[in-house]
Amino acid sequence: MSLHVAIATYVSTGAYDSNTVDEDALLSKLLEELGISHELLAWSDPDVDWSHFTHVLIKSTWDYFDYYPEFLVWLDKLEALGTSVLNPVGTLRWNSSKNYLLELKAKGYPCVAGQILPKGTAATLESLHDALGFETLVVKPLVSGGAKNTLKITRGAGKDLEDKIASLLQEEDFLVQPYISEIVAVGEYSLIFFNGVFSHAVLKSPAVDDFRVQHYYGGTIQEITPDSKMLASAQVLVASFAKDSLYARVDGVEIDGVFHLMELEIWEGDFHSRAGLCCNVRQLTKCCRSFQEYP
Repeated sequence: MSLHVAIATYVSTGAYDSNTVDEDALLSKLLEELGISHELLAWSDPDVDWSHFTHVLIKSTWDYFDYYPEFLVWLDKLEALGTSVLNPVGTLRWNSSKNYLLELKAKGYPCVAGQILPKGTAATLESLHDALGFETLVVKPLVSGGAKNTLKITRGAGKDLEDKIASLLQEEDFLVQPYISEIVAVGEYSLIFFNGVFSHAVLKSPAVDDFRVQHYYGGTIQEITPDSKMLASAQVLVASFAKDSLYARVDGVEIDGVFHLMELEIWEGDFHSRAGLCCNVRQLTKCCRSFQEYP
């Protein structure tokens, strides 16, 4: 079969991809070298004829949570066309909302899940602290990324913050989670898999006096080698929930020696080349070769 691949991106405003390596460009160069016909296209572009492609690779649709209803409609359209989507549409839908964390927690997987605050909720901060049993909490949209509207709340934070959260809850569902001190003390681990096979891992650390690991908040990233226990934990998650996926990223922290899932990223395709992992195109070549092998 002659491949013609759409690499799904987004219309960049610099909000989520500033100060980083352009992985889309690296991937495009490698696909060209491998002789794979492809185009870089914004998922939200109404003029794109997606039926024109043999495959759609979801690479950097990093604003999907800003336009979530439209994004779901787009996924429905791809599914109706019968186009081969990487990763699979059903998996993308499941993974696009943090509801899945509560599902994994209920199934017994160690993870930082929390409690959903439905849109319109009028919960007091005190009641949230009591319900979760933690003095410090983190509140974020249920459908979100890039630490958008993510707030750290310490017991007794005051009415101003309570009012701000109440205002945000008028717009969408939120998730309240315990604040994980290990992220500040050590960092958040990311283990990247291609076709279910472990590729590489990094440790993301927040800036001083912050808890967010994203680079645009001052976070740093370095390549690491996970120990066998951490790797085994991540491999189980990938095998259980991303077995048909071209790529998956397992983000987590170690709490009392146990790896706890923070995010199972099966849609965004951020391979963390900011760490310099792709400077010699070693890792992205793995991805492209995996893509050639994928049905």
